[in-house]
Amino acid sequence: MTIECSGPVIVFDYGEVVSLPPSAEDRAALEGLSGTDAGAFWEAYWGERREYDRGLTAAEYWGRVALRAGADWDAARTQRLWAADVASWLRPDPRVADLLAELAGRGVRTALLSNAPADIAGALRHSPALAAMEHLFFSCDLGACKPEPGVYRHVLEALGSAPAETVFVDDRKENVLAAAEHGIDAHHYTGFAAFRAFLAERLGAEPGRHAEP
Repeated sequence: MTIECSGPVIVFDYGEVVSLPPSAEDRAALEGLSGTDAGAFWEAYWGERREYDRGLTAAEYWGRVALRAGADWDAARTQRLWAADVASWLRPDPRVADLLAELAGRGVRTALLSNAPADIAGALRHSPALAAMEHLFFSCDLGACKPEPGVYRHVLEALGSAPAETVFVDDRKENVLAAAEHGIDAHHYTGFAAFRAFLAERLGAEPGRHAEP
């Protein structure tokens, strides 16, 4: 039976909040597969990422990255880069995964708002860690990315939640500031312990069972 809770809706960012960041091994694997200078690869990877998050297909994205980095990848190499990249973003932070489960058990409404391409969004729609979330919002579906104002307006409307009754947590300060401009109770995520304390203030009891290592 669901426990009733009249508290705020908590909207989580995904990357480096719910998920762990890609590891050094993940990054090294992508650099090795690229066969290019590491600096050129990452400049191209991040330089084209926003459009990927906004809705580019994987083939379009990796084609742009190759062109920008001066690479010439065949289909097999591109497939391996794509697979390694998607996998690198799918590991949850176990403390946050446990916290999500506890919040669900308390009847707290939760949702996800992530800048993510369709490839990663597709996998996350089947994520056990996110299964109890009321709604998963992805930039690839919205055709817009945080911190664009329309993203936050869409989320508030879809959730039927007033800004003051909506908590938003994100590791990027610009996204937090944009949410706060809409009157949302926004928290800049810098670590699990500080976030747990923030939620304790908002929910009236300390959620989460793990301390910061």
